[in-house]
Amino acid sequence: MTTASYQERRGELETYFDRTAVEAWSKLTSDAPVSGIRATVRAGRDEMRRTLLSWLPADLAGRRLLDAGCGTGALSVEAARRGAEVVAIDLSPTLVGLAAERLPEDLAAGAGPGRIDFRVGDMLDPGLGAFDHVVAMDSLIHYEPSDIVRVLAGIAPRTARSILFTIAPRTPLLTLMHAVGRVFPRSDRAPAIVPVAAKHLTALVAAEPALAGWRPGRLHRVARGFYISEALEFVRS
Repeated sequence: MTTASYQERRGELETYFDRTAVEAWSKLTSDAPVSGIRATVRAGRDEMRRTLLSWLPADLAGRRLLDAGCGTGALSVEAARRGAEVVAIDLSPTLVGLAAERLPEDLAAGAGPGRIDFRVGDMLDPGLGAFDHVVAMDSLIHYEPSDIVRVLAGIAPRTARSILFTIAPRTPLLTLMHAVGRVFPRSDRAPAIVPVAAKHLTALVAAEPALAGWRPGRLHRVARGFYISEALEFVRS
């Protein structure tokens, strides 16, 4: 189901988020003071998380949700507070450990309406089981459109209701940032963000046999300074 390009990029992401950027990521996802640029990224991520959560039912009791690329777990916590049984998975053991440390006491004690099962690994692992909803916030933005479609095709057969994810929209600013990033020494680079046009990706999804029976839903772009991301919803028809 996966391709060489997906596997290669997955390895780069694991190294980056588990080693190179873990301190910066920990600070960005906390309440600690950050620079002006990172403050816009934090605000953008907060808005995007609220958007994706607003596309899920207010009551998630009895539903199973995959937080694919959970990072430090903020979205997982909100979904669990609505009653969801959340499987929160990330490639980075360090980030998953940080998410577990930040888990509110009531959820950690099993006293909340839902619960979170933190995992380290690949979102495409069939051993994770079946889900009602899948959310992948900013975890597919580093992949080529063809690999995004393959990820969706791998997840869709085990998803009953909706798949929500984000892409880096193809804007002049993001395209420029992507090009400039290639001039830095390889050792200094974060894994590149791949700009994708939502219309093009939707056409690829429509042409993928494994995604027959899925249709596009809502679309929403968040642009806060250096944070530019677009949320897409696909639902079973």
